[in-house]
Amino acid sequence: MAFTELLEQAGGVGLFQALQILTFFLFSVWVPFQLVVENFSAAVPGHHCWAHLLENGSGAPANLSPEALLLVSIPPGPNRGPHQCLCFRHPQWQLLDPNATATNWSEADREPCVDGWIYDHSTFTSTIVTEWDLVCDHQGLKPLGQSIYMAGAMVGCIVCGFLSHRFGRKPVLSRCCVLVAVTSISTIAAPRFPVYCGLRFLSALGLSSILLTSAMLMVEWTTTSTRAVTMAILGSTYIGQMAVGGLAFTLRDWRTLQLAVSVPFFVIFLISWRLPESAQWHVIVGKPDQALQELKKVAKINGHKEARKTLTTEVLMSSMQEVASAKSRQSVLDLFRLPVLRWRTCNLLVVNFFLTVSYYGIVLDLQNLGSNIFLPQVLFGAVDLLAWAITTFLLRFFGRRTTLAGSLAGAGLAVLANTLVPQDLQTLRVVFAVLGKGCFGLSLTCIMIYKPELFPTSLRIIAEGFLYSAARLGSVMGPLIRMTRQVLPLLPPLSCGVIPIAAGLIVLFLPETRGLLLPDTIQDLERQRSAAARGGQQEVVIIESTWF
Repeated sequence: MAFTELLEQAGGVGLFQALQILTFFLFSVWVPFQLVVENFSAAVPGHHCWAHLLENGSGAPANLSPEALLLVSIPPGPNRGPHQCLCFRHPQWQLLDPNATATNWSEADREPCVDGWIYDHSTFTSTIVTEWDLVCDHQGLKPLGQSIYMAGAMVGCIVCGFLSHRFGRKPVLSRCCVLVAVTSISTIAAPRFPVYCGLRFLSALGLSSILLTSAMLMVEWTTTSTRAVTMAILGSTYIGQMAVGGLAFTLRDWRTLQLAVSVPFFVIFLISWRLPESAQWHVIVGKPDQALQELKKVAKINGHKEARKTLTTEVLMSSMQEVASAKSRQSVLDLFRLPVLRWRTCNLLVVNFFLTVSYYGIVLDLQNLGSNIFLPQVLFGAVDLLAWAITTFLLRFFGRRTTLAGSLAGAGLAVLANTLVPQDLQTLRVVFAVLGKGCFGLSLTCIMIYKPELFPTSLRIIAEGFLYSAARLGSVMGPLIRMTRQVLPLLPPLSCGVIPIAAGLIVLFLPETRGLLLPDTIQDLERQRSAAARGGQQEVVIIESTWF
């Protein structure tokens, strides 16, 4: 608990915190560009088999229109348009007769596309689907590629949790910015789809590390009274979500779009070098001198000249005695040794997994809402902005636990309601999808502030990485569940609706942390639990706009 008091001496709210918020806000704006770019770069355009007659009408009567040539070359599909995956073995000239019906040809006259496909380029000039023909028998490769990307995020958060605990938050953050920039740009030159997936895997690995280390630096340099507000800024991804829709509308070629969303990470890398390392981490690993140096740097930026004189190594070590005595080398097993940590870890593992399974089942499937995928993407960002504003008041009056449980239940109900809407009522489907996305956005911002408050400083980064890996596992499963749509059409929407409701019920078994100081040690957690059990727990007066 003592570090919060030291940070107050150095200036708990000042110019340093304002600059830090601005820096991480820039980070949060660009993260959605990478996460949802495949809604556009991997969009599936209208398509049908390539046929010899359709190539400049070669071998066909000169008086036939392109529509007539298409009629005799491609059988009708389930949506009454040209079939996307089948063609006639031989031209069916009899279909030009106005009285012709489907009985004029048999199933034996059809065959799968053997010479490739013709794509509709009216919306996108090119996508990875048109690049590598990810349609028909290969249509499952698109969600598989998305799952590989999410698997990279899962591996990244596990690796980042240990690396940032061993080497510090700042070095991991800076190097992962370079990793994201280099691998994302390299996908442009990928010769084949497996190479593209491998590069996206590495990019996701770096991106998840950026998210994790940014959250930890923000938490560990923020006082209790402003923690919710500052973490809310880090969760302000709605601007990026809206912007990526507009950017994709402008850039219709997937390579150009991929380049545009990757280059800014070089700029983020340069900015990240100016960030201070976490003073709490320095204490945990036995480097009090460096911790003191960082605190004095913050005091100087905030204009607290007297704090630069009063902050000494003796004061730091006496105040942080419990933290300094904690083991510098912790492992995931420490999260399961004590009942108080084991209970929180197990519950949050399930909640994180369930939340992201449903979330990415919606976010990465915009084409299921209709042909216009640009507007829903912008609306998804706009509703996140609204959710962010509403969460500020919900957390102030209802606390973390109730807000998170209610938003998860609301998201699940919206998804289930969307399942009941017929496909031809696209506007209503978009409304329910946007409502569900807003509830998911509220849940994500809430859990982002909730998780760090449930674990001590000595285990926070490892717990965050471990729980984030469970969330990434859920994001891997989300696209894979969509692959079952061809066999069980109702399974994906029902799963995305029921799962978050179950997660909301599990949240109710976790403790409330509103108004509590950020715990430094396991003993702090025990004291919090004892105080809550005695009913003597008093809330800290929060002069914040309690966001998350």
